[in-house]
Amino acid sequence: MSPANHEEAESTAGMGFSARNQHQFIVEIDETGRRLDVVVADHCPELSRTRVQELIDAGLVVVDGSAAKKGSVRLRGGEQITIEVTARPAMVAKAEAIPLDVLYEDPDVIAINKPAGMTVHAGAGNPSGTLVNGLLGRGLELSKGGDPLRPGIVHRLDKETSGVILVAKNDAAHAKLGEAFQQRVVKKTYLALVQGILKGKTGSIELAIGRDPIHRTRMATLHKTGRGAAPANLRHARTDWRVLANVDSTTLLEVQLHTGRTHQIRVHFSALKHPVVGDTVYGAATNLRVGKVTLPKLERNFLHAARLGFAQPRTGAWIEIGAPLPAELREFLAKLCAATGEAQSRIDAALAAYL
Repeated sequence: MSPANHEEAESTAGMGFSARNQHQFIVEIDETGRRLDVVVADHCPELSRTRVQELIDAGLVVVDGSAAKKGSVRLRGGEQITIEVTARPAMVAKAEAIPLDVLYEDPDVIAINKPAGMTVHAGAGNPSGTLVNGLLGRGLELSKGGDPLRPGIVHRLDKETSGVILVAKNDAAHAKLGEAFQQRVVKKTYLALVQGILKGKTGSIELAIGRDPIHRTRMATLHKTGRGAAPANLRHARTDWRVLANVDSTTLLEVQLHTGRTHQIRVHFSALKHPVVGDTVYGAATNLRVGKVTLPKLERNFLHAARLGFAQPRTGAWIEIGAPLPAELREFLAKLCAATGEAQSRIDAALAAYL
């Protein structure tokens, strides 16, 4: 991208309209064949791919004088691209009637069994249908000390991870729980099914995690990237694991998190070349194959926050909350056992504490 082909200008559309940022550039020859949304994101690094798609949908990305219809269009080279970047309307966390599975509640905290597929709080691309929307829909007064889109949220689970999530109902509880998570005195136990057979019965993974330099929505370790640019903002991360059972070419694990980095379990086991079953983002097969049998696709990650232990923020009493393994994961294990001739009773015995 040459400086002569890229410029920024600010204009005001008129009385009552907010200022817009306008970006213009000419598509370089070496960008021929690339997708429009990818090229725009490269030229405007302050815009995420999601934001670029929003601008395309709004008719604010213009190619040679015509509003682009799709972000997937392939460029020929030499086109003039104009992007009008408008301010997003302010998002607010709204109350919605969403059924929630409450595991525990007292005057200070509430623990929810979050299903896979539910986002914790609103953000780009997820304005509604979140856990926070559902909590507000119950008429709860949540802590307000943090981000207004994340009232009460002191930790998170990935969208495709199920299980226990703890929420603060007032600012004092939020502060106490936030400190407990930072000091790593909250006990977090997960269940995971990973591809391959791990060496040994127990182990610990200590690999720093940072933002993937190529895929900006992913995280990575130095161990994983190997060559090229290092992940950004690397932070220490530790994951302990214990084998519960081996089923053919998979391993069922109990996992303890000692830090809470984004995608930590998924990234750590992917770095060991044992991705979490179903997690195609980090290298898992779309359909798990055992012997000559290809299992139906698991429409989520086989990762479940099974247990959470913490000190009640007001009294200091130790509380442990468990969430049973979801039906879809139990059904997947049953199909795995049937395909491999494994006795279901052996797996049930290994999971007795979590069913």
